[in-house]
Amino acid sequence: NDALHQVAGDLHRWAYTEHRVLRDSKGRVKSEQIVRYDPSKPYAGQWTPIKIDGKEPGARDQAKFRRRGEDADPERPVSQRRRPPSLGEAIDVNRSSIAEETATHWVFEIPLLKTASERFPSEKFRVQARVSKEGRLLENISVLLRESFRARVVGKVKSGDASLDFAQSDPKFPPTLVAIAGDADWSILFIGSGRSLELKRTELKHVKPYAERFEVKIGTLKAIDF
Repeated sequence: NDALHQVAGDLHRWAYTEHRVLRDSKGRVKSEQIVRYDPSKPYAGQWTPIKIDGKEPGARDQAKFRRRGEDADPERPVSQRRRPPSLGEAIDVNRSSIAEETATHWVFEIPLLKTASERFPSEKFRVQARVSKEGRLLENISVLLRESFRARVVGKVKSGDASLDFAQSDPKFPPTLVAIAGDADWSILFIGSGRSLELKRTELKHVKPYAERFEVKIGTLKAIDF
């Protein structure tokens, strides 16, 4: 509980360059983007696209990322900022248990809330977190689909897993998210499809978020936005 909240409470204070690659079931690149995120800037300028599918960002790309920043403004009406619950909001940290222990690490099993959402059916997913004993630092969260299930948006979800890696880029601060790798396989009306994601964050810098100029606080585990 302490390790997760320590990380989640500091996630929104990091500026970084993010490289995201989405591939289809055959490994072909469907989209690729390199963007810079800086939460210390006003909302409209927090996301700066650098490369979109290997090209310089156009006017539509600029507008898309500007809206993405504006949508994060806590002063906007709630109806304009609705989104499915994040992983952080779906896990039940207080019911965690130790699944494995070594001389250097604990691996915790974290159940999902029964009322989480259609996105994370509690009985269908297994979530584990690896924490180092030295410093009690979060290193990884893994999400594994136990069995297939039906979802309204993509039909039948047949397989899927994800791994979120955390690292301490500055010893003065808690670890932060540095990489995500995951894939999913689903079918709609007997037509199969799949996607895989590779995400890496580099050039990390600890900053004071624009929201905190008025001491606005963001819910901690909600910040694990995946």
